[in-house]
This record gives sequence, C-alpha cells and structure tokens, in this order.
Amino acid sequence: MTVLKPRWGDQLLFLGIVVLTVVVISLLLYALLWKAGDLTDSPNLRIGFYNFCLWHEATGSLQCLQFPELQALGVPRAGLALARLGVYGALVLTLFVPLPLLLARCNRNQEEWQLAVGFLAMSSLLLASGLGLFLAYTWKWIRLSLLGPGFLALSTAQALLILLLLATVAFPQRVEDGSKLLVLPKGLHDCKGSV
Repeated sequence: MTVLKPRWGDQLLFLGIVVLTVVVISLLLYALLWKAGDLTDSPNLRIGFYNFCLWHEATGSLQCLQFPELQALGVPRAGLALARLGVYGALVLTLFVPLPLLLARCNRNQEEWQLAVGFLAMSSLLLASGLGLFLAYTWKWIRLSLLGPGFLALSTAQALLILLLLATVAFPQRVEDGSKLLVLPKGLHDCKGSV
C-alpha cells in the first residue's frame, strides 16, 4: 500500500484546525443549549433568545413577557425569529464542519475541504447577523456590563469562526503529486482502513 509521505507542519496545522472547530462547537453548545441562549441572566433581568424577563416593581419579581407585550415594547416577532435562526443555524452548520475536514484529509480531496470552508463561512455569517439583530432589538434593556457568560461564549465563538475561516482559506488541503509516495509497513493503516 502506498500513501503520501506526511509532513509534520501540515499535520499540526490540521490538528489545530480540528481543535479550534471542537472549541467553537463547545462554546456554541454552552451558550445556546446549556445557558438556553440567555445573554443576560441576573436576579432582576433575564434576556435571551427565548427569555425576555424584566423586573416588575409591583410584584417584586421577574415578569416574563410574550409576543404581544414584546411587540408593544418594539421587539418585532420577525426580527427575533431571524435572530434565533441565525445563531441556532450557525450551531447546526458548525456541527457539519469536522466531517468534510476529516474526509478531505483522508481522501486528499480539495472539494471536500472547500465544503468545510463554505460551512465555516455560512456559520460565521449567520452567527454575526443573528447576534447583531438580537442586540439591535434589545439594546435598550441590555447594558454592556450586564452581558453574561452566554454573550461572552457567543462572541468568542464568532472570533474563532473568523480565525478558522482564515486558516482554512490561507492553508488549504494540498493534493500532493505521486513522487513522494511512501510504502506503509505491514500492520499500519491509512485513513481508509486498508493495509
């Protein structure tokens, strides 16, 4: 069996890209599922993609508002739906990134690598637009000092998505020529599992 001679630099770069992808997925899962999409979670204010609770002075507790009340406050239903679609769509698309990366690495296929780049680009665009829309509609109740760990995780995930996109575009998977072929010793396998 002949395989291409590995380069340590390429392997470390690929490992770094995969690790960053796993970190981004973890941050998105933390912010959107574990924290339930709440960007602000304090005793007197809870605002997130599915919660909109303001302090009610008369009852002395949080009052969670639904869409008729939210529309009266100036938060449009369509805008909130697009914000949700953006951030949760970014999570779904990011979950699809590792598979084309691994397939591109094992098959030495440039098209599969480009598919991963496309998923990263769409994830970054969706996350930025969804978070931007949500903050634009809720900024009069949210202050920078009130933003919690959910917002920090989403912001970090956005920055890492941009870094991942730059890394995958700047250092594409290379298809090597057959002059550097190497014969694997018995017992060692390539990505396809064949000997």
